Amino acid sequence: MSLITSDKTIRVLFISAEADPFIKVGGLGDVAYALPQALKDLKSTLVDGYSIDIRVAIPCHANVCANVAGSKLVASFTIPNTTGNIPVEVFETSVNNVTVYLFSGSPIIPADGPVYSGNNRIDGFKYFFFSLATLELTRQIDWKPDILHANDWHTALSVYKLNELRQTDPFFKDSHSVITVHNLVYMGKDAETELEGFGITPENMEALPEWSRNLPLPLGLSKADQIVAVSPTYGKEILTPEFGCGLQNYFNTRKSTVTGIINGIDQELWNPSTDASLSSKFDVDHLDLRKINKEALNKEFGFRGGNNIPILTIIGRLDPQKGVDVALEALRQLSDLPWHAIILGTGFSKLEEDARTLEKEFPEQVRAVLKFDAKLSRRLYAGADMVLMPSRFEPCGLVQMIAMRYGCVPVAREVGGLKDTIVDNADKDGGTGFLFPNPIGSDLAGAVTRALSTYEDQSEWNALQIRCMHKNFSWQEPAIAYANIYKKLIHPK
Repeated sequence: MSLITSDKTIRVLFISAEADPFIKVGGLGDVAYALPQALKDLKSTLVDGYSIDIRVAIPCHANVCANVAGSKLVASFTIPNTTGNIPVEVFETSVNNVTVYLFSGSPIIPADGPVYSGNNRIDGFKYFFFSLATLELTRQIDWKPDILHANDWHTALSVYKLNELRQTDPFFKDSHSVITVHNLVYMGKDAETELEGFGITPENMEALPEWSRNLPLPLGLSKADQIVAVSPTYGKEILTPEFGCGLQNYFNTRKSTVTGIINGIDQELWNPSTDASLSSKFDVDHLDLRKINKEALNKEFGFRGGNNIPILTIIGRLDPQKGVDVALEALRQLSDLPWHAIILGTGFSKLEEDARTLEKEFPEQVRAVLKFDAKLSRRLYAGADMVLMPSRFEPCGLVQMIAMRYGCVPVAREVGGLKDTIVDNADKDGGTGFLFPNPIGSDLAGAVTRALSTYEDQSEWNALQIRCMHKNFSWQEPAIAYANIYKKLIHPK
C-alpha cells in the first residue's frame, strides 16, 4: 500500500530546464518557480486533505553552480552511456521552503554554459543525461515520487524512461507521470541523435506518426499518464490540424488524458502599487495616479499631443508566432487615427528591420526600441493604454495578464490562452479587452478601431481598466487544478 493512503502526502518531483531565481530564460523559468511554490503552499482543505511535498530538479548550469550559496552535496553516481559512465553530482538547496536539486556533470557544464545552445544535438546530450539522472537521484536518496512532472522536450525523456522502469523496478512501480506542454512546436528535433548512446530505442506506437517516434517530446507524450497544455483552449487546439503540429491524431486517441490549465503570474512581483520602476505607483482604487506614468512615457519618447492620445504598445519577442508583422500592417492601416505606438523587443532581424521602417515612415507616431529592457516593459505596462497581441498561436501568454494587472487593455487574437484570459468588451457582462478572429492586419485594425472608439469615453474606458485590474491571475487556482490531477492519478475513481 502506498504511503499516500496513510499520510495523504503527494510526493512530486518537478523537472525543468530552468527555474527562477537560479536561471530564467523565458516563461518556463517563472512557472518552475511559482507553480511548485503555490503547490507547496496549498492548504490541504483545498484538495481533500492532501498536502504536496514537491521538489524541483534543474541542471546546475555553469552560472547557477557558481552563484548558489549554502547548497550541500546529497548524491554522487553515474549515468551509463556508450561513451562510458558519466559522473553526476547533485546538490540540494531550497527557495521559500521548496527543496531544489541542482544536477552537475560534464554534459551540463560546457565552457560557455548556456541553458539552450541553439544546437539541439548538444542540448539533447545534456538534457537526456539530466532527465535520466533525476530518476536515479530519487533512488539514491530513497525518496519515491508519486508523481514525476516534466516540462517540454528537454525533460520528456524522464517520462519515457519512467514508464520502462515501472514495469520491472519495484521502486518506481507506483509512480505516475505528468508532462506539461508549454509550446508543442518545439519537439527536440535533431536531439534524437543522442538517444542511442543512453540506450533509448524509438517508440513503435502506431498512433504516433512515424516521423515523431524518436523525437524526445513525442516519446514523453506517448508514455505520460496525463498531458497538460498551458491553457484550456490550447488543450483543445492541439487536437486540431491547425495547432497539433502533426500529432493531433495521437492526441485525439488520448482525449481523456489531455487537458489544459492556464498559467498564473506572481501578483506581488507584478504589482503597480509597489513597483519601484514606475514614475507613479497606483492601484485600482487610485487609478487617477496612473496618468502620471503615461505623462512620463510621452516625455521620454517625445510624443506630442498630451495624454489625450492613446499609447499602443507591443512588448516581447519580435517573432512571427507573436504576429508582429500583423501588428505593423495594422498600424499602417490606422495611420490616420490618433495614436502613438511603442514597440519593445528583439527577435527576427526582418521584423526588427520592419519596425525601424515603420518608425521612419511615421516619426510622429511610432518608436521602436529594439532591445530587452525589463524596466521599460514595466513602464509600458503602467503607462500605455493598450497592448497589441495578434498571435498566430499562443499556448498561454503572460503579457496580457501582466498588462491587465497594470490597467493596460489587451487587444488580442482570440486564440489559446488569450481567449481564456480576455473577455471581449462587447460581452454584456463586461469585458476586459478586445478580441479578433484571424491573424491578419485588417482584423487587428478593426479591433483597435473599436478600442479607440471606447477610449473616447473616458468613464467607460476607466471602467474597462478597473475590470482588468480586478482579474485574479494568481497561481492558486492552477495549483489546485494540478493537485487534483496528481490526486486522481494516484487514486483513480
